Amino acid sequence: MIFLFSIGFLEIGWIEIIDILLVTVLLYQLYKLLTGSVALKIFLGLLSVYLLYLVVRAAGMELLTIILGQFMGVGVLAAIILFQPEIRRFLLLIGKTTSLNHDRLWGFPWRREQSEKLSLTPFIEAAKSLAGKNTGALIVFAKSSELKYYAESGDLIDAVISKRLLMSIFNKHSPLHDGAVIISGNRIKAARCILPVSENQEIPASMGLRHRAAIGLTEITDSIVLVVSEETGQIALVRNGEAYRNLSSADLRVKLNQFLFDTDQKPAAAVSEKSVSAA
Repeated sequence: MIFLFSIGFLEIGWIEIIDILLVTVLLYQLYKLLTGSVALKIFLGLLSVYLLYLVVRAAGMELLTIILGQFMGVGVLAAIILFQPEIRRFLLLIGKTTSLNHDRLWGFPWRREQSEKLSLTPFIEAAKSLAGKNTGALIVFAKSSELKYYAESGDLIDAVISKRLLMSIFNKHSPLHDGAVIISGNRIKAARCILPVSENQEIPASMGLRHRAAIGLTEITDSIVLVVSEETGQIALVRNGEAYRNLSSADLRVKLNQFLFDTDQKPAAAVSEKSVSAA
């Protein structure tokens, strides 16, 4: 092994530097995952108890050492139970970013061709009409995952996409309007679907439950979510936990092309506000 330098009796080489960098990245990702949630306070509490255990053990306090030792003995199991949502989100994040999910790597041209057949015009026209009537809407565009679990939480439709159908679903008197519509391939897969709500405490209070649900889903999947606010009539697009608000029809088309088909078109108007990051 080749050593680069030494600090006292410690000899530092490339392996140690890579090890430190990987641990740093892991701790940073853990911090991002826990920031803004109650889990961060629980983690700090567990860390405080562990440090107290080390102090009392070093000080020779046998009774406290035994009591805290029993508590620390089940620490791993307790951490799995307490941090179950965060562990699940972390594993989903790893699965979402892995290259195994990308058809581009494995070369499935027929799947890319299917996704390119999706016409954006019905969604843009429907969003514009719904926004003009202050009618809320939540439309999910599935990408690498078909979102089967979330689709099954609502009513399966498997219908051809059209502006009239979208308008009918989100009509305030429709039994399907409360929830999300999931688009998979070039079909409306399901309606009235329940989405996970984000626990990020940094989300502005101006964002309602639709925006929080859109952010929550995009935090754990690579889906794109179109939101029409019932309160303000504004159109927003959410990807990777980031909400792009107050979009015009032209901006919406450009960003949908960019997010769904990886195009680099530039909007005719100014780029809309990027309002929140749930990272």
